[in-house]
Amino acid sequence: MVTIKDIAERLGISVSTVSKGLNGASDISDDLRQLVLDTAIEMGYRTKKMRREQNKRLCIFIENMAYESAAQFGYELILGFRQAALRDNWDVTIIPVTPELQQKERYDVYMLKNGYSGAFLLGFALQDAWMRQFTSTTIPTVLLDNYIPQNPNVSYIGTDNFEGIELVVEHLAKLGHTRIAFLNGSPYSLVSDQRGQAFVRSMKHHQLTPDQDLIAQGYYVAESAKYHVPHFLEKGATAIICGSDLIASGVITECQTRGYSVPDDISVTGFDDLPISAQLTPPLTTIKQDRTELGKCGYYTLNSLMRGVSISRTLMRPQIITRSSTGKLQT
Repeated sequence: MVTIKDIAERLGISVSTVSKGLNGASDISDDLRQLVLDTAIEMGYRTKKMRREQNKRLCIFIENMAYESAAQFGYELILGFRQAALRDNWDVTIIPVTPELQQKERYDVYMLKNGYSGAFLLGFALQDAWMRQFTSTTIPTVLLDNYIPQNPNVSYIGTDNFEGIELVVEHLAKLGHTRIAFLNGSPYSLVSDQRGQAFVRSMKHHQLTPDQDLIAQGYYVAESAKYHVPHFLEKGATAIICGSDLIASGVITECQTRGYSVPDDISVTGFDDLPISAQLTPPLTTIKQDRTELGKCGYYTLNSLMRGVSISRTLMRPQIITRSSTGKLQT
C-alpha cells in the first residue's frame, strides 16, 4: 500500500508538504499541489477517506442522458446500481458531468480529492476529454457502452447490440420485408457504431442487401425522424429499424403525418423498451434492455474491480418485445 511517505520520497519533499497537497491546503503553490496529486495518482495512492469503512463512497457520473423520471433511460440504471450498492453499505452520489468539468479537472484528481473509491459512468461520448484519461486511470471505473482496452482498472458493461439488431432483422425478414431501412443514433458513440455494424452484418446473414440509401445517422431524439424518413419512404422502405425508442416514436409520427399506416404500409422497430414504447400508437416492437439489472451489473463489476478482479467486458442478453408496430409485408 502506497503511503504519504512513499510520495514524499519520490518527490524529495516533506511528508507534511505531501499532506498539504492532498488536502488542498492554501499555503503551498498550485503547481506543487498539482504535482503531489499527479504523483499520488501515478503511484496508486488512496486517501484514508477512500479506505475508511464508515465513509464508503462511490459516484455515478452522467452525461447526455436523461435520468430524473421513471420514463427516462438513465432512471432504472441508477436505481439498479444504487440498490445493489446499498446492500454493501456504499453511499452513492450522482454527478452530472459537463465538458467544462472534464476540461477543468482531471478524472483521477477529482476522484482522489473527493474521496470516491470507484465510479460508474453513463452517457459519455467517444470524444470526451475524460475518455482519453481512462486508458491510464488507476481508479476502479465502469463504463456503460464504452470500452477502454488494456487497462485492468476499467470495465465495459452493456447489452449485446449485435444480438439485439439480429433479433429485429430476423423478425422483419420472417414477415417478408427486404427493403429495410436503419436510422441510427448519435455519432461519436460506440453503441451507434456497433448497431450500425450489426445491421449490415445481420442483413447479409439473412441474404438481404443493406442499401446505403436506406442507412442514416441521426441522434437519439425523436426529431431525427423528420430529416430521414421522407427519403426512406421515397426509396421504397417497407420497414425502419431505429436505434432507440425515442427515434422510433418520431418515425411513427412522421410516417403517419405523411399518410402512411403503421404497420400496414410500413413497419417500425425501436431499441431499449422505454415505458413510452408500449404507449405509442401503435405500441412499438422493440429490443428490451433490462436497465435495472444492467445498473446492478454495473455495481457488481465495479465491486470486482475494487477487489482486484479485472473484468474486460460484461454483456447482458437483449430480448425482442413484439407489439403491433410491425406486420407482414403487404403485397
